Amino acid sequence: MSDRYPAAKRFAIALLAHAGHLERAVIAALAIAALGVFAFARIAGEVVEGETSSFDEWLLLLLRNPDDTADPLGPAWLEEAMRDMTALGSTSVLTFVTLAAAGFLAISRKRHAAMLVIGAVVSGVLLSHALKLGFARPRPDLVAHGAAVYTPSFPSGHAMLAAVTYLTLGVLLARTLAGQVEKVFVLGVALLLTAAVGVSRVYLGVHWPSDVLAGWALGASWALLCWLLALWLQSRGAIEDGGEAP
Repeated sequence: MSDRYPAAKRFAIALLAHAGHLERAVIAALAIAALGVFAFARIAGEVVEGETSSFDEWLLLLLRNPDDTADPLGPAWLEEAMRDMTALGSTSVLTFVTLAAAGFLAISRKRHAAMLVIGAVVSGVLLSHALKLGFARPRPDLVAHGAAVYTPSFPSGHAMLAAVTYLTLGVLLARTLAGQVEKVFVLGVALLLTAAVGVSRVYLGVHWPSDVLAGWALGASWALLCWLLALWLQSRGAIEDGGEAP
C-alpha cells in the first residue's frame, strides 16, 4: 500500500494484528477474490480492445512446430496426454466429480453442504456461458485445433470451471483435515489440476492464452466467494460445519 495513505496502512496492520486465524483467512480470501475479479476485468478490457493479440499469437505459435503449425511441439504421447488433461475440465467429467462429491456429502449427513457444492458449480457454468455469449470471441484460427469446440472462446470454460470445481472441493476437503501438510497437499493437487486443464487448452490450440488467464482468475475468485458463503452459512447454522479453516 502506498505511503500516501498512512492512516489506511496503520488501520490494515492493526486489523490483521487483532484478527484471529479464521478472520485472517477471510480477509485474505476477500483480497484474493477482489484481485481475481480485477484481473479478469483488466484482461477482458484488453481483449475487447485487441491489445492481447500479439501475446496470444506469440504463445500459440511458440507451442507449435515452426515448419508445421498443425503439429504441437513434443512427441505424440504428449499431445495425447494433453487431451487427457483437457478432459479433466470437460462438462462430463466435472459433472461426474461434482455429483460424486455431493453424493458423498449427502450420505455423510451434510446435505446442505452438498447443495452448496452443486450450487457453486452450476452457477459457475451459467456465468461462464453468459460471458461467452456476451464477448462472443472467435476461437483461434492461427493453428489447427487438437480438440472439438462448440462455444465462443472467452473466457475459457474449461479453465474457469476446473478452478471452480477443484478449488471448491479442495477447500472443503482441506477443512476436514487436521494437519497443515495434508491441507497443503490437497490444495496443491486442486491447483495442479486447474493449471493442467488450462495449459492443455492452449497447447491444443483451442483457446487463446488470454482466455485461459481470464478463466483462471474468475474461477478462483468464484471458488473463494463460495467458500466465504459457506463460512457465513455455517455461522448462521444453515450449513453443516466442515472443520477448521485451511
